Formats: sequence, structure tokens, C-alpha cells
Amino acid sequence: MLGHGRLDVRSGLGGHRLVGSFFVMSIELSVVIPCLNEADTLESCIKKAWQGIRNAGVVGEVIVADNGSTDGSQEIAIRNGARVVPVAAKGYGNALMGGIAEARGQWVLMGDADDSYDFLEIPKFVEKLRQGYALVQGCRLPSGGGRVMPGAMPFLHRWWGNPMFTVMARWMFGAPINDVYCGMRAFTKAHYESLDLRCTGMEFATEMVIKSALFGAKIAEVPITLHKDGRRSHAPHLKTFRDGWRTLRFFLLYSPRWLFLIPGLVLLVAGACVMAAGGLGLRIGKATLEGHSMLYGAAGVLIGLQAVFFALAAKVFGQTEGLLPVDERVNRFFKFFTLERALVASLLASVLAVAMLVWPVWLWAKIGFGPMDYSQTLKVTVPGATLLVAAWQTALSSCFISLLGMGRR
Repeated sequence: MLGHGRLDVRSGLGGHRLVGSFFVMSIELSVVIPCLNEADTLESCIKKAWQGIRNAGVVGEVIVADNGSTDGSQEIAIRNGARVVPVAAKGYGNALMGGIAEARGQWVLMGDADDSYDFLEIPKFVEKLRQGYALVQGCRLPSGGGRVMPGAMPFLHRWWGNPMFTVMARWMFGAPINDVYCGMRAFTKAHYESLDLRCTGMEFATEMVIKSALFGAKIAEVPITLHKDGRRSHAPHLKTFRDGWRTLRFFLLYSPRWLFLIPGLVLLVAGACVMAAGGLGLRIGKATLEGHSMLYGAAGVLIGLQAVFFALAAKVFGQTEGLLPVDERVNRFFKFFTLERALVASLLASVLAVAMLVWPVWLWAKIGFGPMDYSQTLKVTVPGATLLVAAWQTALSSCFISLLGMGRR
């Protein structure tokens, strides 16, 4: 290939283009392997990657995104025809981002360097890419036709973590996959660049799937076999509970509906019901709900209302920053619920709340500011105070959400 520096390009059938009087091989597939001290298994992975490229009949390259190895992994990569891309910033996501940024192929396939993924299965991914899919996800689990070899996946990952997060990804984001954590997948580089991925750790892989689903990308899944980790010199980099929590945190942060909106609406409705029951003196069994019950209900109403406003703010911020796709339902809501209308509603609610709070003071003054029957006055003061706080929450949150929606130049 023409260009500066040494480039090892290996081909099956492949493509080429004419530059002057020279034919230049156009790279179709870049295989990116993140690496941190993987001397035990790196050579095997690279050799299989080259064979997989040949079997797929594409012009390809193998890139080792090295995250600071000290065991000679770089020399092993070069000796086996791979291109080493040093990545200083630590983290699984950082390593992959660095390697993918240097990829010259129109398609990219990523897979780990521990020999658990069989790069001889590359042709399966290439076939789907040729069919026009933007993301081709590998599936190791039987639910998607995959296979897990004995000892290849820890018990908790196999029967709890992976199935749970996969169900969440399908339910919360509509991702059409059966193994959200599978690290072997292929994608078009154009699609990858459009996603603007942010996660630098193990969440990188799940972020890619979730954002692809949210933005309506064409996604396919191919069954693969997961083999036992071939490394002997060190334990796996994945930490079960740390990385599991980081994945759960990412899922929630990317779903304002499940993090804020639904819990907020539940609290709001439940709190309002408890307040109403306390105001009416409702009896449940031997218990009578009165003023103190109304206070608990008021807490639920205010926390729930704030959570709903957080959901709206998170949605607006996500859309403005390109983290989430545009949601027409939110846009229609804000065409009705404008800042001006929110401020007018807050003002009217504040006036009503102040009137409700003045009335008990007037009663108190009539008896010379002496002892009062709190079981009766709380039925007015609690709703009044709740309404006043809710009105100010609405006004301040509406201003903040409007500020978020202004965007940046």
C-alpha cells in the first residue's frame, strides 16, 4: 500500500483502487484488540485474526491497542504483523477508542486478547456487515444460539449478571440482542463515529449497544463460542461487582424514565393518596390516618415532583448534548408546558397556598394565640405548605430546564 511508514495488509479477495499507475489496496476490515500485558495469549489471537480475515475474503489489518504493557506484548504484536497503537489513557474503553481512531478500514471488529473469543469466526460478522448492518453483536449465550465452553464464564456472570443486564437492555432501550456484554462485535466506522461514545471503562461495550438501539441503528446478532480464558500470568481485568455496578449506573443514567420519571410518578401519586386519606380521616383496620400521615404523604409528593423535574431536565440535557435521540413526545410536551405558563401556574398556586396558610393563623389569632386543635389545622397547613413548596419547585425547575434547552453554539 502507498503511504508513509510500514503497513502490513493481508488480503483474501479484497478491493483495490488505482492511484496513478499503482494499485492501492483499500482496507475493508480493521481488527482491533485491546491489550494490557497479554503476552500469554496475544500471539494466538493475532494469528487467528489474520486467518479470519483471509477466510472472510477481505483486505484487513490487525491493530493492537496497547494500554501500557510491560511484558513484551508490543514486540509479540509487531512480530506477528499487527500494528501497535500506544494508548496512554488507562481503561478498556480508552484502549478501544485509541485503536479504533487509528483504524483504516470501513469496518471494525473488536475482540479481547485473552483467547476467549475465536477470531476465526470473523466471516460471520463480515457477512452481516456486507448485508448493510451498522452493528453486528456476538452472542455467547444459548438464548441467541451461542455456546459457553466449560469454565469459560464465571457462575455469577453466566446465570445472573449477563442475563439480567441483557433483559434490562432489551426492556429499557429496545436493544434487539441476547448478550449485551459480549465484547466481540463488528461495526461500520461511520456508525461508530456517529455515536460519540463517552465511557472509558468496561461500560464502553454496553454504551455502544445502547446508543445504537436508541438512535435506531440496524443491529444484527451472530452466535459465537466463548472459550476459557487462556491467560496464566494474571487474573482477568474484569471485576464482577465493581464493573457490574458501573454498568447498572450507566443504564440508569441513560434512562431518565426509569431513574427519575417512573419512581417520581409513583411517589407523587402515592403521596397524594396518603395526604387525601389523612385529610379525610380514613380508617385502615384499627389505624386512623390524620395529620401526621399527611406529613408523610407531603414528603412523597415533594420528592416525587422533584424526581419528575429531574427526568425532564435529564431528557433535555441528553437531547441537547447528543447523548439521547430527539423524543418528539418531550418536544410536544414543551410546546404546551412553556416557561411562561409554568411561571403563571406557579404564581397562582403560590397565592392559593399563602391563603391556605393564612387561614390557620387567623383562627389562631381569634383564640388569642393559645393552644389549637392541630388535628384540624394540619389538614389545611400541610396541603398549603406542600402546595407552596411545589409551586416554587415548579418555577425554579422550569427556569433551569429552559436554560438546559438553550444548547450551545
